[in-house]
Amino acid sequence: MIEVEHDAAARRFATVVDGEDAVLDYTLAAGVMTITHTGVPKAIEGRGIAAHLMREALSAARVNGWRVVPACSYAAAYIEKHPGESPSVERRADALRRHESDLLDEALDESFPASDPPSVGRSS
Repeated sequence: MIEVEHDAAARRFATVVDGEDAVLDYTLAAGVMTITHTGVPKAIEGRGIAAHLMREALSAARVNGWRVVPACSYAAAYIEKHPGESPSVERRADALRRHESDLLDEALDESFPASDPPSVGRSS
């Protein structure tokens, strides 16, 4: 039995199998879970571990009423193969555009925080 832990603060589902860490990372904004990465080390590949992580992530999305965006290629393939397991899902092309836009918005927010005082008309 594979036990998956959900670290909501880190936006990650994770499990350890035979001492190896397998993860599914996501972002969450405005009720949309964007699955950005699934990673299973070669030493434990082929055991359905990534699928188990996906089932847990989709279950959490369903429980919380989140839409799912499969930005990760594995997530997109899984959802296409198992449409009945998925809550509301966006197409991958739309998902990638949304994810890139979210990353750009986040980078801009970090570069130009709203709390910075305006420098127009002032000298130091």
